[in-house]
Amino acid sequence: MVRPGGQPNMQQLMKQAAKLQQAAQAAQAELAEAEVTGTAGGGLVTVTMAGTGEVRSVKIDPKVIDPDDPETLEDTVLAALHNAAEGVRALTEEKMGPVTGGLGGLGMGF
Repeated sequence: MVRPGGQPNMQQLMKQAAKLQQAAQAAQAELAEAEVTGTAGGGLVTVTMAGTGEVRSVKIDPKVIDPDDPETLEDTVLAALHNAAEGVRALTEEKMGPVTGGLGGLGMGF
C-alpha cells in the first residue's frame, strides 16, 4: 500500500477504510441482536444483557430473598451484573476484534 516514494496509496487506503466501516457496522448490528446471560449465587440471580450492554432482564429466585439480609441479595445481583458485563466485553472483543485489528493495516499508526 505504500508507493516507492514512501507515500501511501490513498485510493487503497479509502477502499480499506470503507471495508472496515462496513465490517464495524455489521459487528455492531450483531452485538445489538446478541444476548449475554450472567449468573450469581449458583444461578439464584440471572441477568440478561444485550451485546450492547443494555440490561434486558433480571430474574431473582425467591430463595435468595431474605428481608433481614438485603445486602446478600444486593451483592448477588451486583455479581450477576458483573458476570453479564464480562460476557458482553468478551463478545464485543470477539465481534469487533477483527475490525479493530485491521486498523493497523491502514498505515495510520493505530
